[in-house]
Amino acid sequence: MSRYTAMPPNNFGGLSDEHSQYETSRAVIFPVPLERTTTYQHGTCNGPAAILAASRNMELYDEELQLEPYKEIGIHTLPPIDTMDGTLDEVLTEIFTAGCGLLDDDKFPVTLGGEHALTPPLISAFAKKYKNLTVLQIDAHAELRDEYQGNSTSHACTMRRIVEVCPAVQVGIRSLSAEEAAAAPQLRTKIYWAKDIARLPMKSWIAKVLADLSANVYLTIDLDGFDSSIVPATGTPEPGGLDWHQVTSLVRAVAEHKKIVGMDLVELLPQPGQHACDFLAAKLVYKCLGYTFCQT
Repeated sequence: MSRYTAMPPNNFGGLSDEHSQYETSRAVIFPVPLERTTTYQHGTCNGPAAILAASRNMELYDEELQLEPYKEIGIHTLPPIDTMDGTLDEVLTEIFTAGCGLLDDDKFPVTLGGEHALTPPLISAFAKKYKNLTVLQIDAHAELRDEYQGNSTSHACTMRRIVEVCPAVQVGIRSLSAEEAAAAPQLRTKIYWAKDIARLPMKSWIAKVLADLSANVYLTIDLDGFDSSIVPATGTPEPGGLDWHQVTSLVRAVAEHKKIVGMDLVELLPQPGQHACDFLAAKLVYKCLGYTFCQT
């Protein structure tokens, strides 16, 4: 048989076996196509696959760090978890168990969603391993409802469940209910409103965020934290959000001054023929890994 050039492997970054074996990789991509409580536009279950497809078309050299992060890190990609078999509670328990397993193996989990309801079980897993943990949320929505449509594990309740486990810092928020506005001052969270960030020098508000974080930080990024003109491909896009440099500058500063112990990126709703948002999501994951592992 004649030789030919094969397509890149179907993993994050299209990485060769040398840089993507589970045993030798420090970071592990965990696709979770969860979509059980979405209430507006549907399709976030297609997010993980779209991010992985886009990642295979990235340049793997980072112009900021001036190196190829994957060579320093090793990035393994797991198969997607089945999120449709069983009840939502059963799926969330499986996510918790998978998170515990990755942490037991000393991996840095990068969970790709899917809807934001996947994050609380992961935080429960991280809280078992890491003391002095804070969750840094980049998001448009406060997600501080105690329950929504009779469901306490809805994506609309994500941060309410999280602050029951550990404190949170919420950045870019610009949408919440009257119930959430009344409850927020009594909860273990500090909110950085998008309207205030827009009026402050970037170094100023980032320094304040850093001061509110503990030593260990879990990063959860809902793509609707970006302004809807930048990332329209999400189920509940909101105007008035963050831009690329605000988000990446924040993550880089956190990685410089704190220990990022894991992350997720959620709520991509891929749009046919419009791949820019898929690519942004993939590159943001790669940037976050570079900042976390490759800064001197």
